[in-house]
Amino acid sequence: MSTQLSIPIHNPALPYSRPPTPQPHPLQVGFYGLGSMGYLMARNLANHKPTSLPLLIFNRTPAKCAKLVQELGSEAEGKVRIAQSAEQLAIECDVIITSLANDEAVKSVYAEFARVLTQTPPTRNKIFVETSMIYPNLAGELDTLISQFPHSHLITCPVFGAPPAADKSELVIVMSGDCRSKKEVAYLLVPAVGRKAVDLGGNVEKAPTLKLIGNSIILGCVEVLAEAQTLAEKSGIGAEAVHNFVKDILPAGPLIGYSEKMVYDLFDGTKGFAIAGGIKNASLVRSLTSEHSAPMPVIDTAYQHLLTARALHAGQVTRGTQQFDTLDWSAIIAGARVAAGLDGFDNERHAKVQKEN
Repeated sequence: MSTQLSIPIHNPALPYSRPPTPQPHPLQVGFYGLGSMGYLMARNLANHKPTSLPLLIFNRTPAKCAKLVQELGSEAEGKVRIAQSAEQLAIECDVIITSLANDEAVKSVYAEFARVLTQTPPTRNKIFVETSMIYPNLAGELDTLISQFPHSHLITCPVFGAPPAADKSELVIVMSGDCRSKKEVAYLLVPAVGRKAVDLGGNVEKAPTLKLIGNSIILGCVEVLAEAQTLAEKSGIGAEAVHNFVKDILPAGPLIGYSEKMVYDLFDGTKGFAIAGGIKNASLVRSLTSEHSAPMPVIDTAYQHLLTARALHAGQVTRGTQQFDTLDWSAIIAGARVAAGLDGFDNERHAKVQKEN
């Protein structure tokens, strides 16, 4: 009588084998930074509850922590706890996830973590998970900083996807750093926060590099789309014809979404990717292209158009005529429109296409 071996089904969303179970103790996970992306990631992680302990959260603006507790409602007590300081996160948590605004904020927070770890050296494994969009060299600096402490590891873990994708746990998570730590974190985040994890090896600078390259592709597509819609307006075809072309021939969800925002002037940055993030992204990509002598002219143009859009919006704010308090980065089209002699934010002021019978 033959016996067939049962082979586990490979999950393509997770490139790692499952971590050893059971754990010697329940993992305490902490989350620092409840911005437009961090808030949604933390909420989904708390709701998914990948460990038996509530998620420990901290934000420099306490109101955002209170908002998350309120959103979780009557079940909040078992899902989330509010930390009183970053120090509490660094001491109590086995996994500390950070989602911060920029390189300066990241440096400040990790310097604070280092100060705490110097005073209270870890006695068991501790993983720091940096999900912010940072310049690759900074990842190396953070790794050097954290690895000096016993049992401590840093992995870089940027995510692809705008807030709507984060809201639905559809992010793509890119990971680099210590293998054991990546495995542990991947099973915490997928499917709680994202739909897929991508492994880029042990060098912590690799994930932030791919994040910038990936974002440059997205930004380049948005820039070309903005220019195409502007040309369509000037040539008498109309931007809506380009929008329909995208839906018919290039039906990628994000591209259709940005095209729709441009056609209908839906530039509310609170419902998408704020233009400040777009400018930061373009700046980091331009630094990367300079460092490696690999020009990307479309990103140079996109950067200029983003700056133009921000300047136009600042003028509206000064006059009190702005429609949106924060611009979405799809407002990049304002730069292309103004260069072509059109109104930046209001396509109703353009000459309309008259269809012939």
